[in-house]
Amino acid sequence: MHACTPLKPLPYLFPVLLLMACGGNTAQVPVTEHAGGTESPVDTMTFSAEAARIADITTDTVRTLPWQASVTAPGRLMLDPSAFESIGSITEGRITHVTVRVGDRVTAGQTLVMIHSHEIMDARSGLLRAKARLDAAIAERDLANTSAARAQRLFDARALSRAELERAAVAERVARAGYDEATAERDRAAALVEHLAGTGPLPTGADEHDVLIRTPISGVVTERIAQPGSVVLPGMPLVTVGDPRRLQLQLHLAENAATGIDVGSVVRYALSDAPSVTHTARVTRIAPTIDTLTRTVEVVARPEAVSPARAESFVQAQVLGQGTKPALVVPIGAIQAIGSEMVVFVAEYRGVDLVLRAATVQVGRRSVDRAEVIHGVSSGALVVVRGAAIAKAELMRRRGGLGD
Repeated sequence: MHACTPLKPLPYLFPVLLLMACGGNTAQVPVTEHAGGTESPVDTMTFSAEAARIADITTDTVRTLPWQASVTAPGRLMLDPSAFESIGSITEGRITHVTVRVGDRVTAGQTLVMIHSHEIMDARSGLLRAKARLDAAIAERDLANTSAARAQRLFDARALSRAELERAAVAERVARAGYDEATAERDRAAALVEHLAGTGPLPTGADEHDVLIRTPISGVVTERIAQPGSVVLPGMPLVTVGDPRRLQLQLHLAENAATGIDVGSVVRYALSDAPSVTHTARVTRIAPTIDTLTRTVEVVARPEAVSPARAESFVQAQVLGQGTKPALVVPIGAIQAIGSEMVVFVAEYRGVDLVLRAATVQVGRRSVDRAEVIHGVSSGALVVVRGAAIAKAELMRRRGGLGD
C-alpha cells in the first residue's frame, strides 16, 4: 500500500460531520487518499469505518430485474358512477311530498318521495278482497277436511257407501285447491301494496292514498328532480342516491407517460393532507383516445379497500406499469450528476475500510425510485445510495471543483 495522508475536510459538510462525530472536536474525519501515481486514481477514495459511520453511508446491490414503468401524477378521488342509483316513479300520479334535499344522507328503505295515486287504493282494496276470499277458502277447507274424516269413519263402520266416501274425498281436494289459490292471490295483492307503499307504519305526512318511493341503498342524495305538485308517469326519474364510500381514482397522464400502463396496473396514492399514508388501487379503465385539448389520457383506478377520503379529494399517485424484459437497475439515489457525466460510487470493503470508486455510467429509463444502467457497472456490485452526495463532493474536490 502507498503511504496515505489525511484529506482536508470538505468546506461545508465535513465540519458538520465532525461536530456530530466528535461532539465539537475539530479533528479531521479519517478519509484517506493515495499519494499519487497511476495505481492510485483520483476517482478512488477510502473511508475508514468511522468516516463511513459519520457520513451515514449505505449501499445497495445492482440487480437485474424486469423493468417496471412508473409514472407520478396528481389525481382526484370521485364517486364511482356504478355506485349511483337513479330512483324513478313506479306509478302515475301527483307528487305531494319530497322529504330530502341534495346532500342529505339516507338509509336503505327511507322514504324519499310521496305520490298521490289511485293505484295504491286499488291495490289496498284488492288486498282486502283477497284476504276475505282466503278466509272463506280456509273455512271451506276445514269443513271439507272434517267431512272427509267423518265419511271415512262411516265407511269403516259400513254405514256409508264407497261412492259417498269418494265424493267426500273429491270435495276435500277441491277445497284444498281453493285454499291454495286464495293464498296465492292474497300474497300477490300484498306484494303489490308493499311495492307501492313499503312495509311498516306510514311516515309523517303520508296517507293511504300515497305511493311511497324509497331508496334501495344507503348513501347521499346527489340529485333531486322531483318537485311537489308535479305530475309524474312510471319510470320518470325523481332522485339520485350515491354511495360515498365507493370511490374511484381519476388520473390524466401525458400521452407518452401512459405507455406501459395496462388495466390491472397497481396505483399507489396518498392524500394531499396525509402524504405519509399510502393507499393502493388498480387500473380499471384507460381511455382509448387522447384528449385533443390537453393531450392527456384518462386513467381510472378503483381503490382496493374502502377509502377514508371524501369524494373530490386530491391525491398524489404513482402508477406502476407491467414488468418488461430484464434491465440492470440501481436505486435512483445512487445516480449522481457531475457536469454532463453520470456516476455511481462502487463500494468495496477492504477489512474495516470502505473503498469507493467513481464509475461513469450511461443511464436509461428512470422511475420514482429506480434507474436503468445501460453500461458502466455490473450486476451484483455494491453502490452507495445514502451518502452518495458526500462521495460526490469529495470527488469534485479531488478533481478541482468540477461539476454542477
